[in-house]
Amino acid sequence: MSQVRFIKVTPDYAGQRLDNFLQRELKGVPRTRIYRALRKGEIRINKGRVKADTRVAAGDMVRIPPLHINTGQEVTHVPDRWAKRLTSGVVYEDDGLLVLNKPAGLAVHGGSGLNYGLIECLRLLRTQDRYLELVHRLDRETSGILLIARKASVLKDLHRQLREEHMDKRYLALVAGTWPRRRSFVEAPLLKCSVKEGERIVRVDKQGKPARTDFKVLRRFEGVTLVEARPLTGRTHQIRVHAQFAGHPLLGDEKYQSPEVAELARRHKVPRLFLHAAQLTFRNAAGNRQQVSAPLEPELQAVLDQMPALDGS
Repeated sequence: MSQVRFIKVTPDYAGQRLDNFLQRELKGVPRTRIYRALRKGEIRINKGRVKADTRVAAGDMVRIPPLHINTGQEVTHVPDRWAKRLTSGVVYEDDGLLVLNKPAGLAVHGGSGLNYGLIECLRLLRTQDRYLELVHRLDRETSGILLIARKASVLKDLHRQLREEHMDKRYLALVAGTWPRRRSFVEAPLLKCSVKEGERIVRVDKQGKPARTDFKVLRRFEGVTLVEARPLTGRTHQIRVHAQFAGHPLLGDEKYQSPEVAELARRHKVPRLFLHAAQLTFRNAAGNRQQVSAPLEPELQAVLDQMPALDGS
């Protein structure tokens, strides 16, 4: 790009996050460069400064400055291990939606030193799809149900359901200690913070955004509890921080667990963050409720299989 461009948003892309809109328009431009341009005010909508999570509207004029296209960092092939996992991980597919059982260890998009993520890999693997956009996100170490829109209209509708909290998400989590059955939810505001080297953490803080997670005890084991977590809001690291706040951190959570919980995870041979998006219910294009689910990854199921459940759990 050698000069400033102005792009008019069409109705098909109304409601999409600006950073996702820009990723499609600026193929080959590093994601970090796009975010820097946003922070500096080089990218604007209708002459005003905007943030990455701003949602574009039909008729908006997006100002895009000259940006360097770094072809050397473009993803040209998908590593074999991810190609196999993504191909075999399709849970459901129709003409407007793709549902994956996301593998742990793969970020949903490139950035923060990564040249590729799940969405970049999918676009290379599925060349027949002209449109593939993330509906929501999962942390890199979280596995499970992930929605990818194959049409802009589907993306817009699912984003509406997320905003209006009409989407029901259920996660499986293994937490330290004995979660009390009487504690069915945690409601505490969450604030995103940055620590050294730009690492992002979240903490409970009265200055944060409102957040609530419902919890249900599924099985008890020695020193740990398997719970179902249902986030009623969609904050970053919400389940992980709410569980920690309740005094029961997730096993395998290197960001939020204490040394004692880390030792407990080693004793139970937990290989990574024990958090899995097991089930998601939403309203499909026909207006009907649709439920999709994904089984635990074998490495997490093996953890449960080698632990005898306590009586009465």
